Amino acid sequence: MTKYIRKNIIYLAVLMIVISPSCRKILEQQPKNSTYLDQYWKSANDCEYAIAGNYALLRDAFTDYNFRYYMYGDAVANTYFTIDYNGDGLEGIQSGNFTFQYNVASLGDWTKFYKTIAMSNTVIKQVPKITDAQLSGSGLVTDPATYRNKIIGEALFIRALTYFEMVKVWGDVPLVTEAYDDPITAPQLPRSPKADVMAQIEKDCLAAAGMLSWGYTDKSNIAVRANKGAAMALLTHLYLWRATTTDLNSSNPIMADVDKASAAIDSITTMGGYTLVDTGSYGKQFIGRSTESIFEIYMSEDSKEGSNAHIGFQFLIDKYVNGFGTTHRYWVPSGYLDNHYHYLGDDSLDANGDPYPDKYNPILIYDTLDVRYRNNFALTSTDKPTCLKYANVVYRNPGTKTDPYLSNNMIIFRLSDMLLLKAEIALYKNDLPKAVGIINSWKIRNGSIAHFWVDDTWSKDDLMSEYIKERGKELYLEGHIYWDLIRTRQYGNFIPWLSDSRWQAGGIYWPVYPLLFRDNRFLVQTPYWRGKV
Repeated sequence: MTKYIRKNIIYLAVLMIVISPSCRKILEQQPKNSTYLDQYWKSANDCEYAIAGNYALLRDAFTDYNFRYYMYGDAVANTYFTIDYNGDGLEGIQSGNFTFQYNVASLGDWTKFYKTIAMSNTVIKQVPKITDAQLSGSGLVTDPATYRNKIIGEALFIRALTYFEMVKVWGDVPLVTEAYDDPITAPQLPRSPKADVMAQIEKDCLAAAGMLSWGYTDKSNIAVRANKGAAMALLTHLYLWRATTTDLNSSNPIMADVDKASAAIDSITTMGGYTLVDTGSYGKQFIGRSTESIFEIYMSEDSKEGSNAHIGFQFLIDKYVNGFGTTHRYWVPSGYLDNHYHYLGDDSLDANGDPYPDKYNPILIYDTLDVRYRNNFALTSTDKPTCLKYANVVYRNPGTKTDPYLSNNMIIFRLSDMLLLKAEIALYKNDLPKAVGIINSWKIRNGSIAHFWVDDTWSKDDLMSEYIKERGKELYLEGHIYWDLIRTRQYGNFIPWLSDSRWQAGGIYWPVYPLLFRDNRFLVQTPYWRGKV
């Protein structure tokens, strides 16, 4: 644990968020008097302030540095996400070079993740000490035991989600599960093996699932505060990640974990009450709190918590946001659209069954019928197509259309993700007909033309390749793509810089910012990056 973390842990231990109970703003943090720990943890209000602070720290950790959640999960997957910018080093990560000084000092720094974890640890330690009488005294709590479990369960989920992001990014990371009231006595810790970290994530998720309920009594908390469904969704991803990355030298998944992932999805689909958003209302799921939302980070302008730095803004120009100009910063690579929505027709007919003008020179066909293509992308005939997935623009000065913010929550888990994962599980189990049915059902649901459908003649490898493309269509710019390619071993077709030799050497992981080693003699650099940073 870094010197920075140790110095600030006493403040995190008593972090309280000054918010209105009616809107529960979880971004604007104002620490109350943090001199004495015993001034707090006296009421349900203290619990609400603390857990709100925990969510605020999670949001900060995921959104800083160009919305790092997407940098890790999308940008490094070369043909999925393009950055039009020179000078800050972000373009380097698309060639697999994570050593640019800017990248190492920002994306290689895990400090904000540990701030989030430290707050979770404090909540987990302090909430059990609050008496039933203290919890009931505020008038907010009718069942102190249930309420206490709910707050602790949310903190466990936040800690587990934070560690899951870290274990994917860095592999081995320091494992801190204790809240230290005195920063002087907080130990310096080495990086724990990723297997131990994943075991802790599983333990936290199972404990959280046992403390949380499926539904919500307060509709304002839907999807933006963790429930049992969020814990089960995180478990699903953990099990599949652990099944496929515990041993990078093996392509055989750990089937016990695959089975656990399958069971977790079944619990979500049978008990969660989630339903898919109708394709006729496509796009509502990316604004937030849709019927298929399982967990997302609150970023709504309804309570002035939208973002003017949202990654979706980086794709937009003045055609979509007043005053933005005509220069893209980010755009959708043509390679992504070519791999997912375009194909060469046969020798005689186009997508509508009509003859080609010249049957000997088939043209490139665009799957314009797919609802995701039609709604998520624009300017596709240019060299810089744009993404409209996050384009719910709200002007704080609507009369003059100035001061724009995006009011799109950050989607972490949703039902579509879970249902598609069932095809991956079927492929791991060699149940090819089931995988075919799931993949095709998704294509048909979204209006994809028949050319893209699969059938029982396809090999397992070909089905896995088509499955990952379907994930790429459904979950573009949702922070999953890179991890999907790693898990399924499909990286060779989409990430030119990730060679087999780099893979085997653990080059899928990020380096750690060297400055973090300065005050912790136990920390070591990620093996692949030793001597390179």
